[in-house]
Amino acid sequence: MGGIGLLSLLVFLHCAQPETPQLPPNPPMPPDPMLTLTVDQAERLSRLPLKCISQEYPNKPGNTMGDSSYVLGPRAQHPAFYGCFDWHSAVHGHWSLVRLLKKYPDLADAQQIRYKLDQNLSERNIDAEVRFFEDKHNSSYERTYGWAWLLKLAEELETWDDPQAKRWLNHLQPLTQLIVQKYKSFLPKLLYPVRTGEHPNTAFGLSLALDYALTAGDTSLQHAIIDRATYFYGQDQNCPINWEPGGFDFLSPCLEEAALMADVLPADRFQSWFTAFLPDLSSLEPAQVSDRSDGKLVHLDGLNLSRAWCLYILSRKLPGQAEYLRSLADKHLATSLANITDGDYAGEHWLGTFALYALSERERE
Repeated sequence: MGGIGLLSLLVFLHCAQPETPQLPPNPPMPPDPMLTLTVDQAERLSRLPLKCISQEYPNKPGNTMGDSSYVLGPRAQHPAFYGCFDWHSAVHGHWSLVRLLKKYPDLADAQQIRYKLDQNLSERNIDAEVRFFEDKHNSSYERTYGWAWLLKLAEELETWDDPQAKRWLNHLQPLTQLIVQKYKSFLPKLLYPVRTGEHPNTAFGLSLALDYALTAGDTSLQHAIIDRATYFYGQDQNCPINWEPGGFDFLSPCLEEAALMADVLPADRFQSWFTAFLPDLSSLEPAQVSDRSDGKLVHLDGLNLSRAWCLYILSRKLPGQAEYLRSLADKHLATSLANITDGDYAGEHWLGTFALYALSERERE
């Protein structure tokens, strides 16, 4: 081969290889030793959902009314999940309490938590929730954000060897299976992923649903999720993370996708996919919140917490970048962790769950 031909080949091979992700020359701030889920932290986090899962108002219903008979109060409409301002927050508030009780069964409020869970997760209440989702006017209600949190709650109960938890899991089963079937019916019809930083984000919904499918051994749901995730995201490159955050984001479009694909792709394929997808993380800094009493602007605290859990997931999948990614996750977590109990319901009804999820991912090896 002539010199020019060899040079051309070398240039081609160089250009064909994705660049190594660019990391800032200096790591973010040192890890905060307080970023651990101690019993004191668990007590603090449990008080938020313990208060709000029984707080009916203020409330944002979000349902479609077919006629005047649909005009009902939140508790009449959703006897299991009527609190915490909206349905999905009530669901993940229950997840938080289950998660915390599993880890610290002797929490100061353990008996009160069990009493409230037992009241809300009754067979009668869950049957009413099923009837609501079967209604033709609300078949897509909470798609897919609320669906995902319902499956996360079911997953948490599935892995708890506790007599009450087994009863709650059994009560929840009809609603769980209905949501599973909704996922299986909906995913083949979703031709394009939703890449927003709010509730409809497809990658987030698939991530939590995949966790459930793996835990419950539902291989058909697992295969459906992997198929759609690969179809949606398998060829993605150069995610514009420097465009983030959007003003009302509580999920990172780029990082949620990356965290999902970390669970979908084999380790070697994920490494090369990630290198092409996020070649430069140097612009990633925690979001600042200007007004925590504003229900939309406080979303950015949630963004910091959800970015943190994604970065912890990525740190386990990318050992060569683990130290940097974990440090960046700690920086995001520390920025908003102290602000989840500021006394304003706009954030308090949901941010505790996001903090718990981030802290839980931080603990995983």
